[in-house]
Amino acid sequence: MSFTPVLQATPRLHRSELAVPGSGPAFFDKAARSAADVIFLDLEDAVAPDDKEQARRNVIAALNDIDWGTRTLSVRINGLDTHYMYRDVIDVVENCPRLDLLLIPKVGVPADVYAVDMLVTQIEQAKKREKRLGFELLIETALGLSNVEAIAQSSGRLEALCFGAGDFAASMRMRTTVIGGLNPDYGVLTDPDAQGERAFYQGDPWHAAQVRVVAACRGHGLRPIDGPYGDFRDTDGFRAAARRAAGLGFEGKWAIHPSQIEIANDVFSPAAGEVERARRIVEAMAQAARDGRGAVQLDGRLVDVASIRMAQNVLAKAQTIAGKAAQ
Repeated sequence: MSFTPVLQATPRLHRSELAVPGSGPAFFDKAARSAADVIFLDLEDAVAPDDKEQARRNVIAALNDIDWGTRTLSVRINGLDTHYMYRDVIDVVENCPRLDLLLIPKVGVPADVYAVDMLVTQIEQAKKREKRLGFELLIETALGLSNVEAIAQSSGRLEALCFGAGDFAASMRMRTTVIGGLNPDYGVLTDPDAQGERAFYQGDPWHAAQVRVVAACRGHGLRPIDGPYGDFRDTDGFRAAARRAAGLGFEGKWAIHPSQIEIANDVFSPAAGEVERARRIVEAMAQAARDGRGAVQLDGRLVDVASIRMAQNVLAKAQTIAGKAAQ
């Protein structure tokens, strides 16, 4: 391992993050009763310009008046290139002690985070705010992805980076069919076989960007979270996208509709068989240590120190999930 330690951000269960428009207070109570691990009340893309101020008032009232239980609460502020952002930060942070996170959209450079951090820090000091706010950031532009490693180190408040496929596609001028979905033209054509036939295999246009976001997070102790899948009626497509993200190391995924929450929670939870195997790996390595061995075979496969790290990750997440279920 490197001599440089990787300090981990505040640990939170973050399998599903439900987006709720700030201009739709009728949705707030239902969101508070949902199974989402994290809920963000949106002041940005889901709110029309004429509704921004009322949405801000709605969100402040909801954060103070509704019982959100133990869920992590976040608010997505408007972008730094708008005149709504400063008032979002001031009004929400000054008046909402229950708030856990601020979600900053379209982060392009570390200075974007520095600017919000400075404002939040001054508010916390002036108002003697007891709970220190964390940040989650949206990487959803070409500029943001170009600077993602530096952004991941931009503030001690950082907890998570979210990959936003929709705005990223627009920034990159990609051709897409659905937010977070695939493009039927993006793929590879095989060489001809003996009969001259060729097969087309669809590819994943988000893969390269997602890998960079995950690596930046894991290299700096943050949670990587995959963003929305636009067609909420396509449950198979959402599950497939979530499984690809989980396979890459993402810790959770956004839900833009309540129907997506259960799928995200399921995909990003270790299966019972996975948890049992992790326990057996830990036990096998403990026995190997007692016998003076650094590796051991289990079910015909080599198990070593790297295996135990992976197993411990699985067990830690299973324990957190079990703790939430018991609340």
